[in-house]
Amino acid sequence: MFDMQVGASLIRFIKGKGGSTQRKIEEEMGVKIIFPSSKKDDSITIEGLSIESVNSASEKIQTIIDEAVKSPNLDYSHFISLPLAIHPELVNKLLNFQNSILGNSDGCPDENWDSDSNEDATDNEVGHRQLDKQPDVAVELKTDDDDNEHVKVNRSKIPLVNYAPKASKSSPLSADLGIDKSIFSKPKTFHLTVLMLKLWNKDRVSAAAEVLQSISSKVMDALDNRPVSIRLKGLDCMKGSLAKARVLYAPVEEIGSEDRLLCACQVITDAYVEAGLVLEKDANQKLKLHATVMNARHRKRVKWTRNADSFDARGIFKQFGSEEWGEYLIREAHLSQRYTFDENGYYHCCASIPFPENMLVD
Repeated sequence: MFDMQVGASLIRFIKGKGGSTQRKIEEEMGVKIIFPSSKKDDSITIEGLSIESVNSASEKIQTIIDEAVKSPNLDYSHFISLPLAIHPELVNKLLNFQNSILGNSDGCPDENWDSDSNEDATDNEVGHRQLDKQPDVAVELKTDDDDNEHVKVNRSKIPLVNYAPKASKSSPLSADLGIDKSIFSKPKTFHLTVLMLKLWNKDRVSAAAEVLQSISSKVMDALDNRPVSIRLKGLDCMKGSLAKARVLYAPVEEIGSEDRLLCACQVITDAYVEAGLVLEKDANQKLKLHATVMNARHRKRVKWTRNADSFDARGIFKQFGSEEWGEYLIREAHLSQRYTFDENGYYHCCASIPFPENMLVD
């Protein structure tokens, strides 16, 4: 019997479609693979009649894991982030940006942003079909007593009244342009990304946390032990054209133009590459710090549409292309876990290191 730590996110690859991969390993190698009952458990158990069969099965499973990790089918689980959501004034600016585009003129997020509108849409379609079969007439009938009486009405003599349709809350910028709330970055999670990571089990998460904490002094040295601030100004399109944008972001400029922040980010990246925690294809990518405000990939899709992977950003760019988002101090770096959030609404922090906030005086 052999216990093998694989990670909960990788178990589906070991099982295969309908358990086909699991059955093939068990039949070919004469073993039994036992999966954990809890999703929080990272380990599987391999039972066999001989050490050789168990070892062969574990090697095969390791090969499956290595292939899955390199494939896009396994998403990134963690990343190194520089939190910007810690600045309330920036969060407010982002909320106003979203409200302006989505047409929430009251200045508050729409309470129904997260509601499922499918059922309402279906009901409305049924309603329209029924109205087509009946005259558009409003009738009020009164009788002098409570007895049930049949009343005949000549509808041809009743004047028809047309009412103007209710004004829509949708902004002209968002109407039919592929823009909805789901593609906006959440203000409470606003950040700069330094490095994406696939940490598929507890050991790798622990190792990644240790790496970040171990380089705190090196990062401070790269920053020359002085505070570093950035300026966010305007908007730019990362993928596609403005008419078919995929990612819209605010460009980042380090105040002082010394590139100390980029140097610190490089120290972090190099440490993770050295520790073997970065995919080969990510290790050599040049870092471009940017603050994503909209991303079509985040769209919540009810059904597939032709333009689901893009949106028309021309109106947004015309209105906000020169937006002054402000200047902000970078206070810390986090090892952040995706899809999991702390009480403040920001990504769950697995580890962090501080950046200088005060000038050191000799």
